[in-house]
Order: sequence, then structure tokens, then C-alpha cells
Amino acid sequence: MWKSWKTVIIRPYTAHPATILSKKPESRTSTAIVWFRRDLRLTDNPALQAALARHERIVPVFVADFAAEASWAPGAASRWWLHHSLVRLENAFAGRGNALLIRRGASLAELRRLIAETGAEAVYWNRLYEPALIERDRVVKAALREDGIIAQSFRAALWHEPWNLKTAAGEPYRVFTPFWRKLVGELPPLQIHAAPARIKGLSGKVAGLSPDALELLPKLDWDTGFYARWRPGEDGALHALDNFVRGGLGHYTDGRNLPARRDTTGLSPHLHFGEISPQQIRAAIVRRAGGIARLEADGEQVLRELGWREFAHHLLFHFPQTPEHPLQTKFADMPWRPAKSRAADLAAWQRGRTGIPIVDAGMRELWTTGWMHNRVRMIVASFLTKNLLIPWQDGARWFWDTLLDADLANNTLGWQWTAGCGADAAPYFRIFNPLLQAEKFDADGAYLRQWLPELATLPADALRAPWLARPEVLNRGGIRLGTDYPAPIVDLAASRKRALAAYATIKSA
Repeated sequence: MWKSWKTVIIRPYTAHPATILSKKPESRTSTAIVWFRRDLRLTDNPALQAALARHERIVPVFVADFAAEASWAPGAASRWWLHHSLVRLENAFAGRGNALLIRRGASLAELRRLIAETGAEAVYWNRLYEPALIERDRVVKAALREDGIIAQSFRAALWHEPWNLKTAAGEPYRVFTPFWRKLVGELPPLQIHAAPARIKGLSGKVAGLSPDALELLPKLDWDTGFYARWRPGEDGALHALDNFVRGGLGHYTDGRNLPARRDTTGLSPHLHFGEISPQQIRAAIVRRAGGIARLEADGEQVLRELGWREFAHHLLFHFPQTPEHPLQTKFADMPWRPAKSRAADLAAWQRGRTGIPIVDAGMRELWTTGWMHNRVRMIVASFLTKNLLIPWQDGARWFWDTLLDADLANNTLGWQWTAGCGADAAPYFRIFNPLLQAEKFDADGAYLRQWLPELATLPADALRAPWLARPEVLNRGGIRLGTDYPAPIVDLAASRKRALAAYATIKSA
């Protein structure tokens, strides 16, 4: 399988097969609008390449149309990233002799207005897959075609469209392993379009907004930690990819589970905003790992993780109710704790004040950096849904607002998997033991010490469970439990039994 993955770099202005349209090519004096959404890159951008191949002038536009995303409009952290990514994309177009337009309002109305202002004959865009946006784009495409405008969309964010891969019975997949086998056997050719050197625009100026005018940045200074950790934009994505293939790739299979190490790709926000494509990641891994057995094994693990991303979009497309409702309908009757009785515990979980160090470390990492290590995401999600018996939807909403890589498909899959109510889910009786998880994946306590400085003087075993430490150990570390650091808000053993009892009420339904 590995050696069949060949990389082809296609130079600018050469049409990718996916960009070939059924209609006769337009006159080279024509104008096309490229509607940017979450495809904020110039490299390997099918909609842009189609426009360049068929038209002389390009009008790139981003329309801030958050109302169309209904209850899943970008959260606060995602808006921070979007602001900085738009600034970088503006600069990229300016360096190529063009200008990114930014508009705000309903997409169809703004596109029609821009068509009238520019005389554009065509609008191209890359597809999004959230249920509300699929419907919005369907309406836009139909309306523009009714207006006599060429309207064409392309696959740019995934290896396969979510509707393409089906079981032998013609049904959507619900289990990852057979889905992955099907996907990996039908990966598209590795053809990467280079970013164009020049992009001709209109001779006259068309009015647009600045990124600042969208007011995406927070009014309170809680985003300080983002700047030290992240570099939004296409250049930042390529830099992160290069760092990974030269570093973390070599020990990804094991290192990806160790939260104190930087062996993950660091690409999830870049992927969500389309600053890099999965094809580019695949090409870089193939180029770096080809012929080196150790790197090939780690590279295949990375691609498998990208396969989970494809699986998440597959599920969201076929089961659009799942961001709000469990895929396994029996879980609708799960006896969660009443809202009033769980409010204080939910707040403690959100603030990283549960008294369970690995949980608190993860929640503080999230608040500070806009990201959380995937292993820790599973731990904090299990603790919320099982030890605290709080609905997974409450956790999904918090992640949606605080994660820079908040993605509806991935977020839904992750939370339903951990809660046990989704496709290919962890069994309901699988309850992560946060103490054993910390011992296994943060043995020396480096991750806990980074995010819980008030406990940093404790030895590793006491650091993982300070309430079990001998009083002299706490005294020697200068720790007053309940003052310097909270006592646990729940007994782990008792809450595990409570969770199993709750799950037992629905398991036979």
C-alpha cells in the first residue's frame, strides 16, 4: 500500500482533473469570483485553480455569514483563529497582485451584489459539510444558476465525499475499521497544485471590510496564551507540517499519547480552517518516510488519524442530528443528573478545579492555549460524562467555544465515542480511571507540573492524587488541600459505580 502513494506536484494554472467542468471554457477576458470559506489557502485549492484555468480575472471574497451556521456558529476561540487567518490570506493575495474582499451578511445576497459590481460570470467554491451549510450552499448554487451564473463547488477538505463510501449493503459505515479499509484502498491520486505566483484581479477597486471590522477578537484578554503557541495562516500550517515531519513523525505512534511531549502534528486548527489539505499532509509524509520502515509505520498511523477525521464527516453527513442527539437512540433516556444539581460541578470542570489533577491540567491547557492533547480530551470527557454524570452535550458545547480546532464533525464523534452513544463508540462500561491514565501517560508528572504549578513540588505519585498523599508529603510540599488546590469534587470509585448503574438502565433498550 505505502509504495503506491506517489506524489505529483502540478504547477500553477494547470487544471486538476477535479476542476475540469462540463461546459466549454470561458473567454480568457472573463471574471470569476472565488468564494473562500474554510479553505483559507492558495496551495492545493481546487476552486481557485478552476477559476485560474478558466478566467482571466479573479475576485476572491470571504463572506462572514455566521447566521447560516445556526446554533453552531464559530465559538470565541475559533473566531480568534479566523481573524488572524484572514489577515494572512489578505497578505498572500496582496503579494500576488490581488486583494481579498471581506463582506458581511447573507451569502447569496452578498454574492449577487458582488456579481453586479464586478460583472463576474462564475462563482467557484470548495464544499463544507455541516448540515446547515450543505443546505445553504444548495440554495446558493441553485439561485446563482437560475440567474445565469456558472456556480461550481469542489472537494478540497477531504479525501472522499462523505456520500461516496458505503458498505456492501449500500449503507453508511458505523464502524471505523471497515470504513478505513475502504478509504485507504481508494485514496485519490497525490496531485498537489502549487500556489500561483500571480493572480490577476480587477483594475478598479471594489469595496470590502477589514478583518478588524468583523470584530472576531475577544474583548477580554483571555487569548494571550494563543499567540505564544500558534501561528494561524497557510504559512503557519506549512511551518507546522515541516516541524512535524522532521521531528514528531519519527515517534508518533507512541509519542502521540504522551501529553507532555510535542509529538502530535499540531495541524488540527490548520486543517479545520483549510489552511492545509489532507493531501498536502499525506504528500509530506510520503516524501519524508518513503523507504524508511520506522517512519513508514508512524506515517501510516498519522494517515489513520486523518481517516478518523474522514469518518467523522461521513457520520455527520449521514446522521445530521448527532451534534445534538445520540446516534444510539436508547441513550436519549440516559438518567443524567438534574441540571440544578450538576451546575456547580460543570463549572468546576470548566475552570480546571475538580481536584483531579489530570482533568484539571487538561482543562487549564484548553483555556490557556485553545487546544488540548487528544489523550487528555478522552480523559476529561469520560470524567464529565461518567464520573460526574453530566450530559456529553454540555461538554461538547464548552469545547466548541474554547477549542481553536472546534470542528462539528470531530467534536461530535469524540464526545459521542467517549460517552458510549455514538458510532464505533467505547463501550458504556469503559470509564477512564484518571489516576491510571496519568500514571501511564504522564509517569514523571511533567504535564501535571506544567499546568498545575501549585502542585509542582509534590513527587509524581502524590501529584497524581494529592488527596491520597500522606500529610507529611503535602506539608513538605507546602500544599494545603482544599486551599491551595481543591479536594476532589467526586469520589472516583463511588461515581464509577453510579455511572454503571445509570448505564444499566438503558443497556437493554
